[in-house]
Amino acid sequence: MALAAVPGDGGATQGILRRQALRESAARTYARALPIVPVRARGMTVEGADGRRYLDCLSGAGALALGHNHPVVLDAIRAVLDSEAPLQVLDLATPVKDAFTDELFATLPPGLASRARVQFCGPAGTDAVEAALKLVRTATGRDGLLAFSGAYHGMTAGALAASGGAPADGVMAAGVAAADVTRLPFPYDYRCPFGVGGERGAELAAHWAEKLLDDPKGGAPHPAGMILEPVQGEGGVIPAPDGWLRRMREITAARSVPLIADEVQTGVGRTGAFWAVDHSGVEPDVMVLSKAIGGGLPLAVVVYQEDLDVWPPGAHAGTFRGNQLAMAAGAATLAHVRQNNLAERAATVGGRMLERLRRFAAGRPQIGDVRGRGLMIGVELVAPEAGFATGAGVAPTGAGPVANPDHEEAPGGTTPYEASRYEASRYEVSPYEASPGGGAPYETSPGEPALYADAMRTAAPPAAPALAAAVQQECLRRGLIVELGGRHGAVIRLLPPLTITDEQTEAVLDRLTDALDASIRTAGTHSRELPPTAAPFVPPSTGDHR
Repeated sequence: MALAAVPGDGGATQGILRRQALRESAARTYARALPIVPVRARGMTVEGADGRRYLDCLSGAGALALGHNHPVVLDAIRAVLDSEAPLQVLDLATPVKDAFTDELFATLPPGLASRARVQFCGPAGTDAVEAALKLVRTATGRDGLLAFSGAYHGMTAGALAASGGAPADGVMAAGVAAADVTRLPFPYDYRCPFGVGGERGAELAAHWAEKLLDDPKGGAPHPAGMILEPVQGEGGVIPAPDGWLRRMREITAARSVPLIADEVQTGVGRTGAFWAVDHSGVEPDVMVLSKAIGGGLPLAVVVYQEDLDVWPPGAHAGTFRGNQLAMAAGAATLAHVRQNNLAERAATVGGRMLERLRRFAAGRPQIGDVRGRGLMIGVELVAPEAGFATGAGVAPTGAGPVANPDHEEAPGGTTPYEASRYEASRYEVSPYEASPGGGAPYETSPGEPALYADAMRTAAPPAAPALAAAVQQECLRRGLIVELGGRHGAVIRLLPPLTITDEQTEAVLDRLTDALDASIRTAGTHSRELPPTAAPFVPPSTGDHR
């Protein structure tokens, strides 16, 4: 649907932005990089107070599965308002809540749905994470937690402690004992923590977790639970390999450690399946859900197997856990995604986007990796001239490895992570196995550490956060809103709504690739740093209704 015209008023926009900067907290984030004042939105299009229009690939950080103001969401909200139903009811039962629960359970992995309980939490995903951690600690009587490098689970104390970036930028999880959290390596093919990548890197990550749990001197007492993201979002759009995820399920089940899947950003069709765990067939003990399940309104729940339901009344509560408008909007969203096969469409459209971006990346070494799943896509930008040594096993184009999330042999006998990009020799030696002839466990030959030898063969160039910031601004000039993420803020993240049209898909790719080329040209072939905004802001076309 076309948006009504908004008279351009750049002066008023700048005034609002100035007052925001003067009066709002220094903790504000999106407003710093996206100096726009949205006044209308429909679907994927956002219109600012100055009349400029943008294609929104942020989607409320993934909360808007159907885009802005979708008719089924608005109709559901109006129905509640017109019925004079109470807008919030604590944890009392209502027809609206009952309908939401029915729809939610209809989408869950079957094994979990048949024996599930649901806990309605406070309005944000981080509160649902806190509830999940409290639940498993109560049910097991244990305190420790297994979490992963690169993770993001929220900004409250317990969730922040479980996040990989908890101590980053001076932010600490006050009141939470960091010793209670054991950090495990997450399979990150492009920047493998073991220096080998691919299937072998994922195998080593699983081996590490298993041996640590079984080692009485490993420093990780029997934990209360393991929490993971099936696709790390803020960590840089890193899909967990399906085989590795199944190994985590096997390892935790064998040791009676509840497995918590944080699907706050990956849920409701985002990754090309209704829930990201569906790709691997894994059924976790606990699922943490928020963002899209509220249809764009605040809602968060924890779904878990019934034998964990041991906490007493009031063990986790919150005034706004009975948000009727969010439940109605959420039920409508869940039903629309399910009935219209939008998860399958996300897989198709996302696959096309990845394919085109990977072709574009060929020959552009500043684009280190293109990865993702469904409509959750990341483009990692690097500085290839700063320490990128092309040797055995390094992709000379700089396009990076193309990760296949499944641990299965690819057609033609290549490795699951396409060994055509990386020489097969990288898989021949494990850094944790004795070398031929009885050498030290970390040596392939006397004095040559295999771990570092493999790392040299597969080393990725340094991240380029300044280049990523420049691309974000170039996108904005072209009428495209994108987010940054990753370990160093060097990953361009795309989270378009599941309702994105084919025309909008091409427009997004055109604007993004133009922005990438413009930023790369500005940076120059040997420059590692550049200002985030290298040219005056040029407004996008105000006539674009896509």
